[in-house]
Amino acid sequence: MTTTGKAAPAPARAAGTPSGAILAVVCLAQFMVILDVAIVNLALDRMGESLAMGPAELQWVVNAYTIVFAGFLLLGGRTADLFGRKRMFLTGLTVFTVASLVGGFAPNAGTLIAARAVQGLGGAILAPTTLTVLVTTFTDPKQRGRAIGLWSAVAASAGAIGSLAGGVLTDLLSWRWVLFCNVPLGVLLFAGAAWALTESAPAAGARRRLDVTGAVTVTAGLATLVYGIVGVREHSFLSAPVLVPIGVGVLLLAVFLVVETRAAEPIMPPGFFRHRNVALANIIALVGGTAMVSMFFFLSLFLQQVLGYRPIEAGLAFLPLSIGIVAGSGVSTKLLPGTGPRLPLVAGGVVAAAGLLWLSRTPADATFLVDLLAPTVLIGLGIGIVMVPITAAATSGIPPAQAGLASGVISSTRQLGGAIGLATLVTAAVAHASHLAEAGRSPAVALAAGYDRGFLLAAVLIGVGTVVSLLTPGRPATPATAG
Repeated sequence: MTTTGKAAPAPARAAGTPSGAILAVVCLAQFMVILDVAIVNLALDRMGESLAMGPAELQWVVNAYTIVFAGFLLLGGRTADLFGRKRMFLTGLTVFTVASLVGGFAPNAGTLIAARAVQGLGGAILAPTTLTVLVTTFTDPKQRGRAIGLWSAVAASAGAIGSLAGGVLTDLLSWRWVLFCNVPLGVLLFAGAAWALTESAPAAGARRRLDVTGAVTVTAGLATLVYGIVGVREHSFLSAPVLVPIGVGVLLLAVFLVVETRAAEPIMPPGFFRHRNVALANIIALVGGTAMVSMFFFLSLFLQQVLGYRPIEAGLAFLPLSIGIVAGSGVSTKLLPGTGPRLPLVAGGVVAAAGLLWLSRTPADATFLVDLLAPTVLIGLGIGIVMVPITAAATSGIPPAQAGLASGVISSTRQLGGAIGLATLVTAAVAHASHLAEAGRSPAVALAAGYDRGFLLAAVLIGVGTVVSLLTPGRPATPATAG
């Protein structure tokens, strides 16, 4: 364990600071980080035209952020426990904001990709710290449930809003503004966090000593694994550029598990996943992340490549989904304190799967009102309902001294699931579309059928997660205890 004393870390709230101010700070920070996962998607074509980037370089505008973000999430969450939540919040925010500014001014592809990688590092420090601050500030179960509900709604809707914002900024201003928009947000957040947050203190007798070997192996393992997985978009699954990094990543993660059983102060205590809620929540998040990231990707391409939407039109088409997420989170927040995680997890999974199954029947000549509006609202509702209990379960029963670790683990699981899912489902969708094109179908019909296959597979994965949800407790989750 990393703590030897009995005193719990100090709460994140400064004396006299309204809890609403802290909630606003952490929600806005999480919004900014998740926004950047999606906001560049609708700007990629303009980036390519401006900086003479081909498809191979453009994919690294997305992958550089994803790989570094996923690789450093666990380490980022643990540093918040060891070195102070406020300090690491401000550090991650500064790195993220400066990298956004540099990326916005990028004169060439190399600078842009490097800036996106550094953005990912800042996000990996900032994202788990926001959840750590939240769960250590709101200790009352009902208040925590409402806070996690709002945080989850903001995080889930940021992906859809990112698509809208990316389209609007790219069409009306320039692709550079999908990065510049983070700068005023970052400055505002820095001022708010400096005022609202107080520094956490380690438990009495604790030593701020990082498990260096564990940190290096888990970070390298996650980053290498994700690197191999995203390589499926360019190479076949059985090719060396894919299998070698995946194999190295798995080996490094195996070394990490061995190291953690022998380390005096492990970055992840061996008994961490003995918490039933935590283990099940991370399994569901892995499967759910696989489905949801793929859904956003396929829907964005369907709107633009099949239906011919402009970036701003495609962005606006995501609005009903965003509204559904907010509404679903509101429903789940009210249910969770009385029912526990099982009911909202199962209900949300069924609703999201139904929406994806509906979407998987979308024709190439679809219209938004007839074919897309209802299923996207259902998907949004399902996502919103599920996000709250997953986050609550993943952080319940965890000692405050491990809150950052729990936050980093659930965030890392979602990202790993997203990377695995996108690579796997894109491969399946492209193969199906290619088969139909070779059989003589028109390009639009073949593309639509390929994306529909992706929606169908995402629905199946949500179904798997829903079955796992039946194993979660049917009673309210308990808050973390001091330790």
